[in-house]
Amino acid sequence: MLKIENVFHSYNQKEDILKGINLDVSKGEIISILGGSGSGKTSFLRILSGLERPHKGKIEIDDVLIVSENYFLPTYKRNIGLVVQEKGLFPHLNIIKNVCFGLIGSKEEQNKVAIDLLTTFKVNQYQDQYPNSLSGGEQQRVAIARALAPKPRVLLMDEPFGSLDRALRESLREETKLFLKSNRITCLMVTHDEEDALSMSDQIFLLENGKLNIHQKL
Repeated sequence: MLKIENVFHSYNQKEDILKGINLDVSKGEIISILGGSGSGKTSFLRILSGLERPHKGKIEIDDVLIVSENYFLPTYKRNIGLVVQEKGLFPHLNIIKNVCFGLIGSKEEQNKVAIDLLTTFKVNQYQDQYPNSLSGGEQQRVAIARALAPKPRVLLMDEPFGSLDRALRESLREETKLFLKSNRITCLMVTHDEEDALSMSDQIFLLENGKLNIHQKL
């Protein structure tokens, strides 16, 4: 479903931070990538989402080319969802409008999608409130709902549970995994937390010295 071949990336054109990344991910599979600070985890997700371009390599989704040395599909055409640790909600929009942002269809159709997801992640009672009135955990639930609203082919998550306390982390991990598996959404999560990776993943990889190696198959 997601095929990554020989991806290289650098920032200074002298030393590659990613050195020939290869990865095949099946539809509905959840993959975690462990790595320390500066290992290139976030850069890898930014390349997949289209926020950065590798200087070498090829990426395909459903056998459709999205990146090569001679081709680059813009972010908005990739149908990839992205969740980051900082939540990234629009402060001037209420919760339901945050989740509806970027959806197509009538207002009624958009609202139904948003309310269904807010209900799934147990924050529908806040639909008319604004992000700054919600706790960090509630905001992250909304951020995940917003990323899933367009029904992405692939969901990318960058340390999505890192800022939450233990109880919130456990519940949100369970809810997110259940939704992804129920809807067969392919997911790549990068994290430095092995517990997050173990609780979420079908396979765990380690990104170290620019190389991606299998760490554990669950």
